[in-house]
Amino acid sequence: MSIISTQKPFETILGYIKANGEKKVFITGCGQCATTCQSGGEAECEAMKAKLEAEGVTVTGTAVFDPSCNLLKTKSEIKKMPGAEEADAIVCLACGEGVQTLAQLVKKPVHPGLDSLFIGQTKRVGHFHEGCSVCGECELEWTGGVCPMTICAKGILNGPCGGAKDGKCEVSADKDCAWILIYNKLKEQNKLANMDEIREPKDYTKAMKPRSLVVGK
Repeated sequence: MSIISTQKPFETILGYIKANGEKKVFITGCGQCATTCQSGGEAECEAMKAKLEAEGVTVTGTAVFDPSCNLLKTKSEIKKMPGAEEADAIVCLACGEGVQTLAQLVKKPVHPGLDSLFIGQTKRVGHFHEGCSVCGECELEWTGGVCPMTICAKGILNGPCGGAKDGKCEVSADKDCAWILIYNKLKEQNKLANMDEIREPKDYTKAMKPRSLVVGK
């Protein structure tokens, strides 16, 4: 599982820097999700460094945190990074959590270099698929392991909607109908009776943001 991200257009990132009149920046990446997505690993940080320097921006250094969203670990490591202190700003090639983690730790601006897209399953190297919306109340037990809240374009809890054609969703013909997938999986498991019960509306208070969790003592 990874937080899937993609780099913002370089012109957008450069615009953040120029808008603030910053001359020197420090670049950070993430050794986990962003590295997996090839959006913010060591190679991408070095490539960003070369692009910014070609535009006259001084890059005081680069660092890849593993992961960028670990508050205490990043707090310890950022203090040791040569060049971080002298920079006017930080360009962060990590997901939104990584950007916010750095923003809590430094007083200088932290520019987001990536757009976070979704939580994804790695199908194979470089190929990702969204299967979970982190809705706070999992429905997978009775749907045969297929999430109707995510795979169904309409997020229908009591389906199907009747608009599918040839097994494909009416919203997007290149996507499978989630409820046909659910039907086939339940039939395979001899659990089609699961579809007879009308499910109550979800408790969306469980998905209220921001959320937090404390485990252990």
